[in-house]
Amino acid sequence: MRLLTGASSNGQSFQFVPQSITSFGPTVLVEGCDPTRSISWIHAWTITDGIITQVREYFNTSLTVTRLGNSTDSPSSSVASEISSASSLHHCPSVWESSLSNQVGKSVPGLVLAI
Repeated sequence: MRLLTGASSNGQSFQFVPQSITSFGPTVLVEGCDPTRSISWIHAWTITDGIITQVREYFNTSLTVTRLGNSTDSPSSSVASEISSASSLHHCPSVWESSLSNQVGKSVPGLVLAI
């Protein structure tokens, strides 16, 4: 934590150098790694009206992003629409996978982020 916040007393610093930037609607994914320190990182930002309103940070984690349902459907209160929406939740296509977690030279846990 001291290294990442700049409070490290031994003169080391950590620089976030993005190696890929991808967006899905209001979600922006930024990925990078530092193989010399065996660190990979992913930031998932939520943007609302041009402002970052949420930040999720993953270190040494393999991340898969899936999309729940059909995000292009407009909300409707009809029963047919609710049944269709409920059945589409079972289909969660993968829209992005981290690619740098395998470059840190060690096994890392995997997570799924649903958007």
